[in-house]
Amino acid sequence: MPRDPEEKPLFKQLFEASAVGIQLVLCTFVGFAIGYFLDKAFKTFPWLTAIFLLLGIVAGFRELLRVARKQNGSGKEDH
Repeated sequence: MPRDPEEKPLFKQLFEASAVGIQLVLCTFVGFAIGYFLDKAFKTFPWLTAIFLLLGIVAGFRELLRVARKQNGSGKEDH
């Protein structure tokens, strides 16, 4: 059976899929850390921590959706 030239090797697909979980956690952590340190600097705890934590979660899920669309093959990169 001829192989589709656009098809990625299984290992590369698995690597991209596993990286999504790491990216989701990292985005959340980075958002939390930025908010926490800004709260410490401006003494506004917990407001900036909550805002940046939510922004980190949104960024993580946005990346998750982008990779899912890319894996599905239906997504065009929306830049």
